[in-house]
Amino acid sequence: MFKLWMAVLITAFACSSSSAAPPVRKYDDKGAPPFKVLKEGENPPLDANDNFVTGPKYVSAPERKKGEGVPEGKVEQFVIDSKETKLFNPGIARKEFGKVDPKNPKALIVETHAIDYKRAITVYVPAQYKSGDEAPFMVVHDGPGPSKNPSSGMRTVLDNLIAQKRIPPIVVIHIANGGGDAQGHERGKEYDNMNGDFATYIEDEVLPRVEKNYKVKLTKDPDGRAAMGNSSGGSAALIMAWFRTDLYHRVLTTSGTFVNQAWPFDEKYPDGAWGFHETLIPKEPKKPIRIFLSVGDSDLLNPNVMRDDMHDWVEANHRMAKVLKEKGYEYQYLFCRGQGHSIGGAQQQFLPHAIEWVWKGYAPKQGK
Repeated sequence: MFKLWMAVLITAFACSSSSAAPPVRKYDDKGAPPFKVLKEGENPPLDANDNFVTGPKYVSAPERKKGEGVPEGKVEQFVIDSKETKLFNPGIARKEFGKVDPKNPKALIVETHAIDYKRAITVYVPAQYKSGDEAPFMVVHDGPGPSKNPSSGMRTVLDNLIAQKRIPPIVVIHIANGGGDAQGHERGKEYDNMNGDFATYIEDEVLPRVEKNYKVKLTKDPDGRAAMGNSSGGSAALIMAWFRTDLYHRVLTTSGTFVNQAWPFDEKYPDGAWGFHETLIPKEPKKPIRIFLSVGDSDLLNPNVMRDDMHDWVEANHRMAKVLKEKGYEYQYLFCRGQGHSIGGAQQQFLPHAIEWVWKGYAPKQGK
């Protein structure tokens, strides 16, 4: 999973108009939210809703080592051909990054063409799953996720957390994107646009295939559903929960792209995902969403030709933390020192904690 996320990062930088490395930000810079500094190797308390600083040194989480006698979940994979789906068929791609609209600095003019594509779906089913039960589950963007190797990192983490009863026995569905990155590509269309279309795609095209292929029953309870993602996959996770709160209540993000990357331009949401902290969360009624945020101290800054002051990943996540706290959301925000985009080194330490925190408080509905 981490290798694929890094491949997405490389794609994003290939679109950049600047080769300069992003600056290193400090947790006590002017305008940053107030933080609590953690000790080396320490994760935030599970009962906290607050902002925390970790690193720059990290300790690999013990949950990444296979526990003796821990039951092993099964990992299976299948492929969805876009030609066999109703939604996101065909896909889109671009040849060039695009040009800023001279009439609107928030928008890009991009020429696209139709494509067919195949999407890998990797499914983890815990050993504790009982046939016929409704399983809580987590969708992970930018699959394909863990290999069938029992010692693969994500699989081992899930096996251990479930065996220790720190999370429920969740099914985890890693969904590959449709290809490319950002404006004019299928991944950008799926992840960055401010609507519930991708959540609907998963509901109608992916989940029924998972249930049919692997004889599992997935819960309809939104409190038993989580979405997780990195970069634009992170903003996509929140977009799914925000626009389809009837489907998802739990969100886990790393280097979330809460910036203006939506395409094509939508007058209803002119700031793209930057609008979450600019207008949507502050002005709309509080929603039943529990969210974990994390960002690197040298995360992305203006990685494309747009100069709209809405392409700073650190600033965007700082702003998210502020408005979530002001609105009284259940959230946890981790600022990771010594880390760039995707914060892979820090994830080696905090990801098991983040998964546990996101699922804290879950209880299946009676009779399910």
